[in-house]
Amino acid sequence: MSAAHRPATPCFRSAAVEAQLAEVATRIDDPALRRLFVQCYPNTLDTTVRHTPDDGGGQPDTFVITGDIHALWLRDSAAQVWPYLPLLRQDDALRRMVAGLVRRHARCLLLDPYANAFNDGPGHSEWASDQTDMRPELHERKWELDSPCYAIRLAHGYWRASGDASPFDAEWLAAMRAVLATLRQQQRKHDRGPYRFRRLTAWQSDTLPCDGWGNPLRPVGLIASMFRPSDDACVLPFLVPSNCFAVAALRQLAELVDALYREPGFAAECCALADEVDAAIRRHAIVRHPVHGEVFAFEVDGFGNALFMDDGNVPSLLSLPYLGYVAADDPVYRATRALALSHDNPWYFSDEARGLAGIGSPHTLAPMVWPMSLIMRALTSTDDAEIADCLRMLQASDAGTGLMHESFDVHDPARFTRAWFAWANTLFGELVVRLAGERPHLLRRGG
Repeated sequence: MSAAHRPATPCFRSAAVEAQLAEVATRIDDPALRRLFVQCYPNTLDTTVRHTPDDGGGQPDTFVITGDIHALWLRDSAAQVWPYLPLLRQDDALRRMVAGLVRRHARCLLLDPYANAFNDGPGHSEWASDQTDMRPELHERKWELDSPCYAIRLAHGYWRASGDASPFDAEWLAAMRAVLATLRQQQRKHDRGPYRFRRLTAWQSDTLPCDGWGNPLRPVGLIASMFRPSDDACVLPFLVPSNCFAVAALRQLAELVDALYREPGFAAECCALADEVDAAIRRHAIVRHPVHGEVFAFEVDGFGNALFMDDGNVPSLLSLPYLGYVAADDPVYRATRALALSHDNPWYFSDEARGLAGIGSPHTLAPMVWPMSLIMRALTSTDDAEIADCLRMLQASDAGTGLMHESFDVHDPARFTRAWFAWANTLFGELVVRLAGERPHLLRRGG
């Protein structure tokens, strides 16, 4: 299989990204790793960005597709542009492109804070017949707690990186109020809330049990998420990685509101909910595993039931330091990490003969490993040998295409899913850029 090439006419070109691409490439001795970086890091800009510098009202607008699915996921689009944020002050066109995405996210959340994926205006969706409150502007309406959290993370990251407050108008604040109301609804303290989802399908994880309401829960302060970031239905309604992410995002939202709006009451509400969810995590989501001791469960239900596993998508338990919830040396996180990266995690697969191992997902079945899990393992590691091993496995996973994929067969990397998955590509680029700055010896031969 021949390697792909960057398009002659990219969807969006950033002078700052191109300069960084060229500079970091000079630090990579291995030609194969260098080619992989050069193709992956700009892949979001090359292939997925639809940017309008002026939406008719003097403001930028940006729509970012995931790759082979021509729709905007709140999660994916935010994560796809995240690695470019450090360059915003060097490139005004890049800054306006990301500002346009921050504004687009606000409009999406005002349209429906429960939806995960959106069309670029009214359009067709293969999921239009789903039994939920669908409308033409939605591509899919799966309630995934991490979706609004990613929109907040990007907005906060944009503001911190650029110093620009232009996207943060009354519409953006209204969208954040809608998000806060939705998170409170999904604590389900008084009733099940308005969200219900049913799909006619033979794929069990693509619809919700209990007539579309999800499995039972006991209100304990956590926020229900009916679907995981993989778009698979949760087994137990309190998805722990997403609740951890919500704590970090709510505190970021409070900081934004406090700095940019005269809304101390709203900022205080965000902090109060973050504190409540954090306390509930500590009380109900840290449980004892028979091998690894005190760990974060993957899902809980408030009744004392817990699911021990991790998934290759993000947020994951493995990604908690990356998302800003916990320090990498936190003892509960370290024990959880050991569980996730072992066969005590039912979605951890390995092939000793090939020297490949990593975390997969029920979304892609066994024995498919997600490159994102290898990237996240490296991004949250402080061990040179572990990071170098992740780089080796990532190179071995591309099947000669020069790009990352959604998943690959741990026994045969030539068998993979999603040849065009921009988030994984850009995340790999983020890893290499970080290593170039913090551990440059790992990009040198013999490093």
